[in-house]
Amino acid sequence: MSKKPPPKQFIKTPINGTKFTLLVSSAKGGVGKSTVAVNLAFALQNLGLKIGILDADVYGPSLPKLINLNEKPKTEDGKAMMPVEKFNAQCMSMGFLVDEQTPMIWRGPMVISAIKTMTQKVLWKERDIIIIDMPPGTGDTQLTFAQEVKVDGAIIVSTPQDLALLDVKRGIQMFDKTGVKILGLIDNMSFFKGDDGKEYKIFGEGGVEKTAKEFNKEFLGHIPLNQDLRNSADIGEPLTHSQPDHEVSKIFKSVAEKIKLSFL
Repeated sequence: MSKKPPPKQFIKTPINGTKFTLLVSSAKGGVGKSTVAVNLAFALQNLGLKIGILDADVYGPSLPKLINLNEKPKTEDGKAMMPVEKFNAQCMSMGFLVDEQTPMIWRGPMVISAIKTMTQKVLWKERDIIIIDMPPGTGDTQLTFAQEVKVDGAIIVSTPQDLALLDVKRGIQMFDKTGVKILGLIDNMSFFKGDDGKEYKIFGEGGVEKTAKEFNKEFLGHIPLNQDLRNSADIGEPLTHSQPDHEVSKIFKSVAEKIKLSFL
């Protein structure tokens, strides 16, 4: 009886100029992952870390809007790009390279090439941690990071709604199978606090915590639906940067402290 061939071993390349790489994923679109990723990045900055933010969503980049920046990256040699800087963070996004209304009608190989360019040909400099805002799903981008990039951890963002959690479970299993350590799950849009002081569980309750327990992962915290958080995203001034003492910013700080402990 012939033996099964050993599993393919992938050579994982670190992102030069950075110490740690953190993926922020959701598997499901529309759960506020990009807003969470950017606010988490600046919460980590508030803890004294030098941050980079890479928007890996080629088809629907959000970073230019979230930090109100549309500057074109510069290049010194025509090959490598300099990250764009805002709020003392180094940033890169496909949205900096194309007009915001231009659709990216690309097949998988072109997406993979773009991801490799942004991880291997961007001159990140002296970053303690780079936060990768991942696109929805479990496709080419996710596999490229899992198989080819040295990733130190991932967090998964979801609403407590059952429909979102179906995809989250697929995402958890994808990371587990590809050897990416999941640092924990975040419950976003967990509740809305009304003027009466009551918490309204619009998208359900307890689903993210239950899923974390089911897969033996850490639960990192609840982030509410909050108008100040939404407004800050719309004007491009992340709440954790502009209002670090805001009640929601304090929740992000708590999550950031747990992540920092995982790395340092």
